[in-house]
Amino acid sequence: MSAANDPDTPRDGVYEFTMPQPVPSYLIALAIGDLEFKAMGKRTGVYAEPSMLDAAASEFEDTESMLEATEDTYGPYSWDRYDLLILPPSFPFGGMENPRLSFITPTVIAGDKSLVSLIAHELAHSWSGNTVTNATWRDLWLNEGFTTYLTYRIMEMIYGHDRYRMEAVLGYQDLQEDIDALPDNDEILAIDLRGRDPDDVFSDIPYEKGALFLREIEQKIGRENFDAFLVQYFDHFAFQSITTDEFIAYLDETLLKKYPEKLDRERVLAWIFEPGLPEGAPVPTSDAFTTIDKQRTAWLNGEKAAADIATQDWTVHEWLYFLNNLPTALSDEQLAELDSAFSLTQSKNNEIAHSWLLMAVQNEYKPAYDRLYEYLVSIGRNKLVKPLYRELSKTPEGKAFAAKAFEEAKPGYHPLTIKANEGFVNP
Repeated sequence: MSAANDPDTPRDGVYEFTMPQPVPSYLIALAIGDLEFKAMGKRTGVYAEPSMLDAAASEFEDTESMLEATEDTYGPYSWDRYDLLILPPSFPFGGMENPRLSFITPTVIAGDKSLVSLIAHELAHSWSGNTVTNATWRDLWLNEGFTTYLTYRIMEMIYGHDRYRMEAVLGYQDLQEDIDALPDNDEILAIDLRGRDPDDVFSDIPYEKGALFLREIEQKIGRENFDAFLVQYFDHFAFQSITTDEFIAYLDETLLKKYPEKLDRERVLAWIFEPGLPEGAPVPTSDAFTTIDKQRTAWLNGEKAAADIATQDWTVHEWLYFLNNLPTALSDEQLAELDSAFSLTQSKNNEIAHSWLLMAVQNEYKPAYDRLYEYLVSIGRNKLVKPLYRELSKTPEGKAFAAKAFEEAKPGYHPLTIKANEGFVNP
């Protein structure tokens, strides 16, 4: 349970839990299954089915280091232990920040720690979200924007500046995609949700726009000063639920009063209540991605064969940047060349596979469709399957393919995944 768990509790069918800290009801969660435990550090460990336990513990072995680094920067961890629970692949989210025991999708177990920013994110919620909580879903950005900002900082502390910059660029591109696709009212941090289902307007806006807003404050007043503010903020509102208006009032009495020459209240309000991004908002950059742009362009112009692109030292982030920034329309010959050179259809990394399969659907690259079908029926994480169903639904043939996969997968999908995707497959 998202409470105190004794790893040595006898497995006799009778379990008792205690939770001394106050939590909102959405953070109460129970899990039942054939679960074993493996420690990863003094205060961290992982629960998983026996077949997944060693792989999960190896993948997430840096969790204790993340916990210690976050404490050093943002103040003491308030929840005693931080454990992970690996759920079945049908789990509709990447993770859920249930206190003391984050629930985690197995789709981030890649074998190379390339997707562990998800763990940093759920851990960061222990400060922003679980200790200081949004009062209503209008205020979700107070959870997710702060947590996404902390995620980038944790990743930088553990894995270095280059990885931080690459992940920040990818997050910024996700944000720009949502800004281009969403109506103005859905691009606002303090979104008006009256009469609407929050699930229907879920996007990267509260996450990435919120983080970018905080990054701008950091850049204007200095990282050390902003870190000191966050420590004070987490302490001031500890174990409370707050609104956007309460946050602005707190900002008035702290940073806006202390740095009147560096921060502008009207710009703060524009970030929170206006669509899009304010003019001059920070734009992350990565030197590693500049090199990839040159290689991608050379291949697209026929100046270089795919097999000659120097990918041997690429991280997953470099692969995602390469794939996500290819033109939407590619020929079968181009896709076949990429696939032959890099075995993309058979990629075991779920994020790379997602990007590649989306391109396959957009271009009706049939050699990837067996893998696409397998992907749809074996994963229920909405971030990974929804864009594929949406793209398939744009053609009659694609819709029929999607309907067949959905029908087979539906018994194993979570109700939220069914709700999010059934409109793409129904006549």
